[in-house]
Amino acid sequence: MTEAQTTVTTIADGVARISWEPGEPIDVVRHEVAAALLTHHRVEALVDPDDAHGQRTATWAGLHREGTMRGVRIEGATVDRILYARVATDAPVDEPEGFRALLNSFLPRKRAISQMLLRDDQDRVLLCQLTYKRDWDLPGGVVEVGESPRLAVSREVKEELALSVPAGRLILTDWLPAWGGWDDAVCLVFDGGTHDASIVDAIVPEAREIRSAEFCTLDQIRARAADFTTRRIEAALVAAREGGPGYSESGRA
Repeated sequence: MTEAQTTVTTIADGVARISWEPGEPIDVVRHEVAAALLTHHRVEALVDPDDAHGQRTATWAGLHREGTMRGVRIEGATVDRILYARVATDAPVDEPEGFRALLNSFLPRKRAISQMLLRDDQDRVLLCQLTYKRDWDLPGGVVEVGESPRLAVSREVKEELALSVPAGRLILTDWLPAWGGWDDAVCLVFDGGTHDASIVDAIVPEAREIRSAEFCTLDQIRARAADFTTRRIEAALVAAREGGPGYSESGRA
């Protein structure tokens, strides 16, 4: 029976690549990573996305998951590989900061979207006609890393429409399943209050993203928005009337 083996190879100045055979004990791989960092500032590994055991070995050997390298040429084949790495300045895994950083590198990260429900005195809803898709949608956008969802939606409304509207209470959390090349996401709809319809006269659309914006009736929303967007708006209106916050999945309760 051939014993498992770990190999460390220098692939660039100060950079080592580590690989191991199936069945190699995690303690051995961890030791080889630590040893390689004595003479290199970075140690990395490429792991098959279908190799669950290899991914566990990389993680518990202290290697942070950095992403997926697509279309890598290995032994004449074009394959995808998950890139794991550890650098000399990473906090030790046996310290709380180091362990949290390790977990943070591979735990799921869900995209967050913040939108705002603005209405006029006829209970119409402000919709944006977007430049990058045919469907109309609520004003808002993706929450940036480290940004509060509440602040994000006010920022987006300011950037997209030139309106300074503070976000009110959260009225709906809508989970969006994976669709059309997008991973799943959570959409948070905040109350933007009721305004005089003339507020649209103050709108300055951000030319790259917004063609126009106007208050729409439910019939207009159903005609202009995607079905899941329509369901979300209807769910948000119900939650706003009932005191919310509500919860939906693709707009369905």
